[in-house]
Amino acid sequence: MLTIRLSRVGRKNDPSFRVIVVESKRKPQPGNYLEMVGSYNPKGGHVELKADRIKHWMSMGATVSDTVHNLLVTNKIIDAKKINILPSFVKTTEGTTEVLTQAEAPAVPSEASAEEGEDKAVAAETPTE
Repeated sequence: MLTIRLSRVGRKNDPSFRVIVVESKRKPQPGNYLEMVGSYNPKGGHVELKADRIKHWMSMGATVSDTVHNLLVTNKIIDAKKINILPSFVKTTEGTTEVLTQAEAPAVPSEASAEEGEDKAVAAETPTE
């Protein structure tokens, strides 16, 4: 299976990345990829992507890493929502912090269910005659 992901290049404290197509089981080692389809420099904000080649590889069944997915959405190459890749932090009673993944994170109640809860609380507080 193929994956489109980032491969770091550049010197120490000056990161820049190549957007590469690589076999998903391989490490993103320099020079060990099928095709370079773009570059990304986070310090300068410079993004250069080959949209036609990325769409070609995606049509061939290549998956996209979360960070590259967000880059493609930002540059309007694909039409989708961004993926939250940051971990969720939850404070515990002992004062320590635990890291939760997206699947383990507690669900946030929707506004409609929150309003229903408020209505029930108000109904419970008002005395009935």
